[in-house]
Amino acid sequence: MSKRILAAALILSASFVPAFAAKTSLVIGMPIEPPGLDPTIAAPVAIREVTWANLYEGLMRIDRDGKVQPLLAKSWDIAPDGLTYTFHLQTGVKFHDGSAFDSADVKFAFDRARAPTSTNAQKQIFAPIDSIETPDPATVVIKLKETSGNFLYYLGWGDAVIVAPETAENNKASPVGTGPFKFKSWTRGDRVELVRNPDYWQKDKTKLETVTFRFINDPQAQVAALKAGDVDAFPNLGAPELFSELKKDSRFTAVAGNTEGEIVAGMNNAKKPFDDVRVRRALMHAVDRKALVEGAYSGYGQPIGSFFSPNHPAFVDMTGVIPYDTEKAKALLKEAGYGNGLSITIKAPQMAYASRSAELLAAMFAEVGVDMKIIPTEFPAKWIEEVFKNKDYDVTIVAHTEPLDIDIFARDNYYFNYKNDKFKALIAEAGKTTDEKARFAKYAEAQKILAEDVPALFLFQLPKLGVWNAKLKGLWENSPVPANDVTEVSWTD
Repeated sequence: MSKRILAAALILSASFVPAFAAKTSLVIGMPIEPPGLDPTIAAPVAIREVTWANLYEGLMRIDRDGKVQPLLAKSWDIAPDGLTYTFHLQTGVKFHDGSAFDSADVKFAFDRARAPTSTNAQKQIFAPIDSIETPDPATVVIKLKETSGNFLYYLGWGDAVIVAPETAENNKASPVGTGPFKFKSWTRGDRVELVRNPDYWQKDKTKLETVTFRFINDPQAQVAALKAGDVDAFPNLGAPELFSELKKDSRFTAVAGNTEGEIVAGMNNAKKPFDDVRVRRALMHAVDRKALVEGAYSGYGQPIGSFFSPNHPAFVDMTGVIPYDTEKAKALLKEAGYGNGLSITIKAPQMAYASRSAELLAAMFAEVGVDMKIIPTEFPAKWIEEVFKNKDYDVTIVAHTEPLDIDIFARDNYYFNYKNDKFKALIAEAGKTTDEKARFAKYAEAQKILAEDVPALFLFQLPKLGVWNAKLKGLWENSPVPANDVTEVSWTD
């Protein structure tokens, strides 16, 4: 081959080398593996962190700023009396199995969620519904029994995603939704894999081809996986003591964001000695919240005095209602008949924030004569069975990450076993109040009742310590809802 021919061949060959393409795969680390993949039948947030916005979609969605946005409903009309919502649906939408999405699916999904046999963790979303009509495939008319100030907002949650009657029964293991990604596989104890949905109704919405969720509980192993490049992102890092080190590492973006999750030590209010408000207040007085945040989360996280997110405009700081005061704690325990000491237990899940907080609480309680034994409890399965369902516990500790969920203290048979008719009536009034100012005033009053009644020890707001590859963009810095929404995630090169 002559030099001229060789040179021409090299030029020709070079012209066929493809331009450099950005990476299209993503590996996300999570500390907890979900027990299933259907967010409409179970409470653990790990389910939503895999599925919400990625696999399943609702009529509405909550965006990264916490705002309500249209999704499968492209628009809606609300009757002047606030009781009739007419939703106009997107057309041309298909489920991952190829079946068409229409108004019948919305009716099926909501009737299933509000049925007496439903295990939906947020059935109160659907409680105001009186009837659901489907005048045509692209229209849903929902009539309410009473007004609901948060109805559209709640329809953006994972508990209200639309599932199809043909596939709903199997969604726990083989999820089928209308989202931009399809389920590929689940290797139990290790990972869930998703692939891009080529028939997604919002064409070119996402840049990623594959998304893998890997489950790594040990905080040290989480950081090791990030540094080794085995995981591209840990949106909720469980090792706060290493967060500042990662912030200095140019390979990563590290953001201390916020969540809607309140970390509380729930008490079994129906059981002695927690049926005595003096004991509950004594334990609250014994907790140094600032020291707890420092010890359990390296100073990240905001102390709270009631059950309401500091990110919400109706939040009122209640930390001063029952402040840290060991002498008052001892006096209240003596008054309640426990002047010579008290022995209790706490069931603490394996999450780092829970186990560390339990150890610190035990040390603080010892200062006022309370001996608290820590019982490690696997989350979610064992905790759900023993604490949430059977209420077989004294004290437990967990983060409640759903937004605007103060109503859990008004629910009958919830695991706190808390009963306060005045609080329950107030929450019901707040729910149906459509005037925002009036609704927020009722939420403020409700926060004060909880701060004084202490059905749970209100500890601190869960921070969101996110760490990801510096070449990634589009991940959420805050968690207005429990989610790992990757629909807008891409690599810069």
